[in-house]
Amino acid sequence: MRLIRLLKKDLASEISSWVEREIISVEQARTICRLYDVDYEAIRSRSTGYRVLVVLGFLFIGLALITVIGANWDTIPRGVRMGGLLALTAGTHVLALRHHLSDRTSLATGLFVLGNLFYGASIILIAQIYHLGEHMPDGVFWWALGSLPFAALLRSPWLALMSGLLALVWLYLEYTTWLLNATFLAFAFPVFLSVELYVLARARANALLFLTFVASLILWFQTALGAIWMDGRNRAEWSAEQVFVGAALFIVAHAAGHWLHAHDGVKAKDYGALLSVWTLRLALVGMLVMSFELPWERLITAEWNHQASMWIVVATLAAAALWLGSKTGTLAPLLLPAALAGGTMVAVVVTGTHADPANLEVHAAVFQVLDNVALVAAGIWLIVRATATGASHLFFLGVATILLTAFLRYTDLIGDYVGGAILFLAFAALLLGAARYWKRRQGREVGA
Repeated sequence: MRLIRLLKKDLASEISSWVEREIISVEQARTICRLYDVDYEAIRSRSTGYRVLVVLGFLFIGLALITVIGANWDTIPRGVRMGGLLALTAGTHVLALRHHLSDRTSLATGLFVLGNLFYGASIILIAQIYHLGEHMPDGVFWWALGSLPFAALLRSPWLALMSGLLALVWLYLEYTTWLLNATFLAFAFPVFLSVELYVLARARANALLFLTFVASLILWFQTALGAIWMDGRNRAEWSAEQVFVGAALFIVAHAAGHWLHAHDGVKAKDYGALLSVWTLRLALVGMLVMSFELPWERLITAEWNHQASMWIVVATLAAAALWLGSKTGTLAPLLLPAALAGGTMVAVVVTGTHADPANLEVHAAVFQVLDNVALVAAGIWLIVRATATGASHLFFLGVATILLTAFLRYTDLIGDYVGGAILFLAFAALLLGAARYWKRRQGREVGA
C-alpha cells in the first residue's frame, strides 16, 4: 500500500508539472488522474500551497538581507556598496534563470521574487549613495518595470502580481504628488496592464492577479480622467464627476463578470464569478459610505466643471454595460441599477444647480434616506435570490448588508449603551435565525 501511495504521489507531481508546462490541459490532467484514482484538485491545492510557501520564504530571506545591509550601510565603503548591490541582484537573477531553464518553475519564481526585491533595494540605496531623488515616483516605476519581463517570460502570476502592485504604488505616487509626466503616465501604465492580461490568459487561474488587474484598469481610467480634468493645475485632484464615472465603471465590471461567466472555458467562468461577486460587494460598500449625509452634501455643492464630458463618459459606459447584458441574457437585472444610478446622478446635479443653499441639509437628508432604503431593499433581494438559487454567499451578503445598515444608522442617530445592547441582541437573534434557516434549507436539499 505504501508503494502504491508513493507511486500515486510521484504521478501527481508529474501531472502537475505537465500542466504547468502546458504539455497537457487541465481537463486532460483530470482525465488521467481519474484513471489512476488520483484527486487532481488535491494535487492542485498542494502544488499551489508549495509555490506560495516558496515565494514567501524567499520574500522573507530578501527582507532579512535588506535589513542587515541597511543596519550596516554607513560602515560599508561606497564602491563595495555599489558593486555588492549589482552583484547580488544580477547573481540572483542568473540563478533564477538557471532553475527556470531546468524546469524548476516554483524555485525559479521564488528566486525571481528575491531578485526583484534586491533590484528595488538597489534602486533605493544607489539613489541614496549618489543623492539622486529629483522625482521619487520614478524609482518605483523602474522597480515595477524590472520584474515585468520575467513575469512575461515565466508566465508567473506571482511575478506579475508583484509588478502590478508596484505599478499601482507608482500610479498613486505620481497622481498625488505632481503630475509632471501625465502623458507618460497615461501611456506607460497600460504596459503593465497588458502583461498582467497576458499572464492571466496564458497561466493558471490566479484570483489575486485578476482582481489586481481589474482594480488597476479602473484606477488607471479614473487617473486618466483626473489628468484630463486638471484645468491647468500641476496637481490632479479627485472631482465629483469621478464619483459618477466610478459608479458606471462598477456596473460595466459587473456586466463583464456575467459576460465572462457565459464563456465555455473553466478559467473564464471562474474569473466571471469572481468579478460578479466582488463588484457586488464593493458596490454595497459604496452604498454604505453614501448612507451618511456628508457625502451627499459634498456632491450637491460640487462645482461640476466637466459636466458635459462626464455625461458622455457615463452614457458610453452605460451603453457598454447594457450591450454586455444583452449578450448574456442579464439585461433585465442590469436595467434597474443602471436606471437608479442614472436617475440619482441627474437628481443630484439638478438639486445642486437649482436648490436653495439654505435647504442643503434637507436635500442631503432626502438622498441619504433613499440610499438607506435602497440598501435594505438590496439586502432583502439578495436573501430572496439566495433562497431561490441556493447561493450561500448571496444569503450571508444580504444579511450582512441589512445588519450593517442598521448598525450604522444606530451609531449615527442613537448611540447610547442600552440602545446598543438591545440592537446587538436583535442582531444576534437575526443572525442565529438566519443560520438556523440556512441549515434547515441545506438539510432539505441534501435529503431531496
